[in-house]
Amino acid sequence: MRKIIESTFVTVDGVISSPQEWCSPYWDAEHSDYAGKLLVSSDALLLGRVTYQSFAEVWPTRSGDAYTDRINSMPKYVASTTLKEAGAWNGTLLQGDVATAVAELKRQPGEAILKFGTGELDRTLISNRLIDEFHFWTFPCVAGGGDRLLDGLDLTHLDLLETTRFKSGIVVNTYGLK
Repeated sequence: MRKIIESTFVTVDGVISSPQEWCSPYWDAEHSDYAGKLLVSSDALLLGRVTYQSFAEVWPTRSGDAYTDRINSMPKYVASTTLKEAGAWNGTLLQGDVATAVAELKRQPGEAILKFGTGELDRTLISNRLIDEFHFWTFPCVAGGGDRLLDGLDLTHLDLLETTRFKSGIVVNTYGLK
């Protein structure tokens, strides 16, 4: 069975919005290597509408390195109640009940499915126990305001599976659902 792995950037104060404003000073080779390993261990992406649309505006305009070429060529499964289609940028709109569709994706042969972005889709995936690993990249900064990580979810207990520290101060805590 395939795993769903969520990879999310977060500040020390729990903010996930506007990472372009706070994450770039910490981006280095160590960070890129970890991100590349996550991407290479996966053969598809799972995205909510907001993340899919923002990524689809930027990533197809890039090329020339292994990470970019891989992310652009991978199939993307998109959860949305408002999009009519997601055919651009190798997208496939999940049909019907999202939890059922994602559970079916997990049963298909293949590598892990990497999920970027944290939002409404997480409520469904967590309540249906469909996320196998969370990789929360905690950046050593305080945003002071913005959308918070997993805000509005019911109490959910996690198991710490691994901690990875970077020289830049980023700490990636990998969790599974209890």
